[in-house]
This record gives sequence, C-alpha cells and structure tokens, in this order.
Amino acid sequence: MLITPEQFFGFLSAALLITVSPGPDNLMVLSVGMSRGRRRGMVFGLGCALGCLSHTLLAALGVSALIKASPLAFGALKLVGGAYLIWLGIGALRSRGGARVPGAGGASPDESLGKLFAKGLFANAINPKVVLFFLSFLPQFVAPERGDASWQTAQLGLLFTAQGVLVFGLLGYFSGTVGAWINRHPGAGMWMDRVAGAIFVGLGLRLIVAR
Repeated sequence: MLITPEQFFGFLSAALLITVSPGPDNLMVLSVGMSRGRRRGMVFGLGCALGCLSHTLLAALGVSALIKASPLAFGALKLVGGAYLIWLGIGALRSRGGARVPGAGGASPDESLGKLFAKGLFANAINPKVVLFFLSFLPQFVAPERGDASWQTAQLGLLFTAQGVLVFGLLGYFSGTVGAWINRHPGAGMWMDRVAGAIFVGLGLRLIVAR
C-alpha cells in the first residue's frame, strides 16, 4: 500500500526545507562545484543523496522489528525521536547563521567522477548522525494502522533520497551562483536555520502533544 497524499506532501515539504538548510552535505556539494566544476559538484551531490538509501534500509528494518516486537517500543521510539528533533531544532534556532561555503584549498580538479561519487556516497552512508536522524525523522510520518510500517518507511526514505538527488543536483549545477550569493548574504544562513529549526521543533512537539 502506498503512503497517503497527506503523508507524501507533509513529508516532502519538511524534507525539502531541511535539505536546503545550510549543513555539511550541501555546503560540501557547493564547495566541490565551485572548485572543480558543476559536473563534479553534481556527481558528488548524487553520491551524498544516494548514501541515504543505506539509512532507509536500516530505518525500515528497525521500525518494522519494533512494531512486531512491541507497539509500546515503537511508541517509545517516536517519543525519543520527537525529543531528538526538538533538540536539533533548538540548536538550529540558536544558530548564528555563520555557515559559509568552505574554501577549496587542496582540491584536485583532476579527481575522477567515480572517486567523487564514492566520496559523497561513503561520507553520507557512514555518518552516525544521519542514521540517528533517519531513525528519528521517518517514523514520525509512519501510520502503523495502515499496515506494513517497513514499506511505508522505505517509501519515505526513497522520497527523501529522490528530493536529495534533485536538491543536491541543482546545488552542484548552480554552485558558483549559489555559493557567491550565500557568501554575500550571511544572514540567509541564519534565516534558513530558523526555518529548519521551527520544522524540527514543530514535528517533535506535535508528536509529544498527540501522545
């Protein structure tokens, strides 16, 4: 069974706003694109986005196992995840928005596309913070009463990956323009952090209040 339109659009809206907010992944994509060209930036971004597939698999298996073992345990995961999202949101709200596109010192313009793709894939796939984020974020949009939670989680993870491919691809392609704009408007990073922080806090509070 496919996720509902409410799940789809609610999750996609939150995922897009979170993905475009300044963070290590998209700043690295911008840096690679600015220093090595838009094609290499797009390939590196593709690797970062596809690295989310491993987290999707772990989340789908973990959520499914918890529901089968104990609905109470699944509820506890959602509550802990909600608290974690609130903690992330508070951190983003308190941010001074100082993120800038990192310099390209030491970058090798001749590095192959395959190596750049592998770097992006590996950097995302082994990041424990991304694992924790997926385990906290995806279950908030799972409706156990609609059946097969692992399939719902997989769909959400694939949707997150797809929008990541789109966003990172565009960042890589327009890296020069976007990077220059960010460096000229330091306040933009603060504003985008506030938006992401509000989303995180809102999701966490909604869950806690609902339960």
